[in-house]
Amino acid sequence: MNSKSKVKLALDHKSGPVPLDIGAFPTTGIHVSVLEELRAYYGLEKKLITVFDPYQMLGLVEDDLREAIGIDTTALWSPYTMYGFKNENFKEWVSPWGQKVLVAEKFVTSEDKDDIYIYAEGDKSFPPSGKMPKSSFFFDSIIRQKEIDDDNLNVEDNLEEFGDISDKDLEYYKAMAERFKDSEYYVGANLGGTAIGDIACVPAPMLKDPKGIRDIQEWYMSTAMRQEYLHEIFDKQVEIALRNLEKIYKVTGNAIDMAYICGNDFGTQNAPFCSPDTFRELYAPYYKRINGWIHANTNWKTFKHTCGSVMPLIPELIDTGFDVINPVQWTANNMDPKTLKSEFGKHVTFWGAGVNTQKTLPFGTPEEVRKEVLGVCEIFAKDGGFVFNTIHNIQAQTPIKNVVAMIEAIKDFNKG
Repeated sequence: MNSKSKVKLALDHKSGPVPLDIGAFPTTGIHVSVLEELRAYYGLEKKLITVFDPYQMLGLVEDDLREAIGIDTTALWSPYTMYGFKNENFKEWVSPWGQKVLVAEKFVTSEDKDDIYIYAEGDKSFPPSGKMPKSSFFFDSIIRQKEIDDDNLNVEDNLEEFGDISDKDLEYYKAMAERFKDSEYYVGANLGGTAIGDIACVPAPMLKDPKGIRDIQEWYMSTAMRQEYLHEIFDKQVEIALRNLEKIYKVTGNAIDMAYICGNDFGTQNAPFCSPDTFRELYAPYYKRINGWIHANTNWKTFKHTCGSVMPLIPELIDTGFDVINPVQWTANNMDPKTLKSEFGKHVTFWGAGVNTQKTLPFGTPEEVRKEVLGVCEIFAKDGGFVFNTIHNIQAQTPIKNVVAMIEAIKDFNKG
């Protein structure tokens, strides 16, 4: 059984070995610093790590490491980063923690005593759109909210980052499809354009001069105060998304196995951000349109990321047509793993859940990591419907011995 078959078996809710994903999606990745250590641990060729997600400083997992670890997934990334420039013409860059990495040509920065700044489309004639404190390991968005006039809100201002896909970008996807069409790995695609209300995208780090509602607090207030405006945004966004998905599918076909739809978080550590009623009214109609089109016209599965305590919203996410929920943050309130599996395990695949990335993986011992991984697999792996990944990305400064303990525990679980 190859890797693709393992993942498909899990998605069909059939018993089998637990598949492992590291790096297929923007919320299942690994920080460049840990990736470099992992390559060294497995004795692989020493090379500079390629930054494919500069926003979170996630690195590209290459096939030699994929094979060494036993990862079952691979990534078909959008040609664009969160900062609006393409991942192309890579150059060397030295990070504030001293690691030399490869970044895209238009990864353009400046710095002062405390911070490093990054620019949308690499254009320094506009203010920066992201900031990395020199004591940190990834970028944060810079809020560039202009004054809001509620009497003159323009929907097009919040649609500037969405548009019809170009012929050149379709050629990129066509080339990627040719590369991945016979892949033995399960192909996850981050196509972009379907992130309904994704809070990571609201500040528009990809735009030089964003207009509209771009402050995170203001956006959350808008979900209660300006729902009519958000409905107009989401409606037009989905119209564009469906046109683009149709064009992408024509050039990729079923070389893609799963599409990453949205990373919008609906949960805090303690409770959902919104009620089920608000979700059904404000978000569900648009998710249904996207998932419905994909399921009616392709063989792709659909992937929904949401952190936090979201137990009351899981039935709604299932009803909107998502095949996968990630990262399954059972460390949050009211997210008991056994309850999640018993109530929803037949209806959705849990992609994540594998180990606590806030506590156990970065701060525990290898023995504690192993125990937690085996316990999680014991709960979620029964009758399929489970793909192992950490609870969100593997963060910087995670001890390599803990990452290896996690990997070995999965292998041992699959040996029975």
